[in-house]
Amino acid sequence: MRRIPPTLEPHTPRAPRRTPPRRAPRTRAHDSDEARSLWQRYRRRGLLGLLLLGLSLTIVPVLMLRVIPPWTSSFMVGYQLDRLANPDLPALRHAWVPWNDIAPSAKLAVIAAEDQHFADHFGLDLAAIQRAREHNRRGRTLRGASTISQQVAKNLFLWSGRSWLRKGLEVGYTLLIEVLWPKKRVLEMYLNIAEFGEGVYGVEAASQRYFGHSAAQLTDAQAALLAAVLPSPKRLLVASPSAYVQSRAQWIQRQMRQLGIGLIDRL
Repeated sequence: MRRIPPTLEPHTPRAPRRTPPRRAPRTRAHDSDEARSLWQRYRRRGLLGLLLLGLSLTIVPVLMLRVIPPWTSSFMVGYQLDRLANPDLPALRHAWVPWNDIAPSAKLAVIAAEDQHFADHFGLDLAAIQRAREHNRRGRTLRGASTISQQVAKNLFLWSGRSWLRKGLEVGYTLLIEVLWPKKRVLEMYLNIAEFGEGVYGVEAASQRYFGHSAAQLTDAQAALLAAVLPSPKRLLVASPSAYVQSRAQWIQRQMRQLGIGLIDRL
């Protein structure tokens, strides 16, 4: 039998293998530049993260609270923590009421007592601060110059005490509040979170606790008495007012008459 030879495929020469270029040996300078570049990249990311965190902890809450009533405040949280250590403290009383359910006399009374330039300043009363500095430099007693806006910032977001850190944060929050909230909202917030006695927060809880009716029914005399204890609500008492508290309440009523209820309409 005749054998058929296999078909021979044409020979294709292989391309010569390319030797990869040799990398230059790494030097300490090269490693240092790469580490510096990596550090700068992580630093930028860290700064961006801190900026976003700062915004989320400051601007966003302040903006939300322009329209949403807070269910608590930093001072109320502090009081609840104190109750854990001392169960004999009275239970916390607090109830939010909107602007229209607060008597005009209560709004005017706290302005007369705490911040008579409330409608005109931008969160900080520079003239009052200067007067307080001069008084504190001459006298033995310390006089504060916090505006209603500053007290809202402190009571809502911060803590009690004296330190440059807290004061700086207070100023920052105060300016944010003045930029993002109308004056009516600032006063509404203050009346709802201010402490009027041990564990009594907000004008509605205070009115119910001391007078047995809602904040909408407060008279001028009752509103002045509540405002009279605001500088030190744990020491100055509404239920059993001292001669000083009664005298201060009468002074507040005179200031209310001088300011006039029209001040509230202009806010």
